[in-house]
Amino acid sequence: MDSSVYSIAILVTLLVIWRRTRGMFRPIRGDGRRLIMPLLFLIPSLFLILNPKAHAPAWEWSTAMAIGLLLSLPLIFTTNYERRDDQQIYAVKNIGFFISFIGVLAIRFLLRDYLSGMDPETMAALIMTVLLGYVIPWRIVSYLKFRKLYLSKPNLFYFESK
Repeated sequence: MDSSVYSIAILVTLLVIWRRTRGMFRPIRGDGRRLIMPLLFLIPSLFLILNPKAHAPAWEWSTAMAIGLLLSLPLIFTTNYERRDDQQIYAVKNIGFFISFIGVLAIRFLLRDYLSGMDPETMAALIMTVLLGYVIPWRIVSYLKFRKLYLSKPNLFYFESK
């Protein structure tokens, strides 16, 4: 594989880690819709999956989706939110998230190298299916976790004067 692909992947990984680290120190504004918004950027990837030149048996598509769903589990379990003393909601500081995120990317690159004998259209479609298989559930569950905390009553201390 070309070294530029690895360079771009490393840059994207560093950007995600930087944004996530920064997000742990800033409250999440709004009602959580921003957690779902990145899914809109995945819409163009559907053209890779629906490419008529991508030919794979049904078991390969379902295996790619199952691998994606398995890869979403560590991301889901390590993404949590908390309401801090200022009553704002923040992402929980968790080193496990960074380890699982890097692990997911490493597995994706191993899968890409394993599938390198395939035609490029089919390989791109299957790798994109894996990506959709872990990003969509992770983002949806993250949104649901945030909304659950957002809709719960904040812990305000009221002092009654006598």
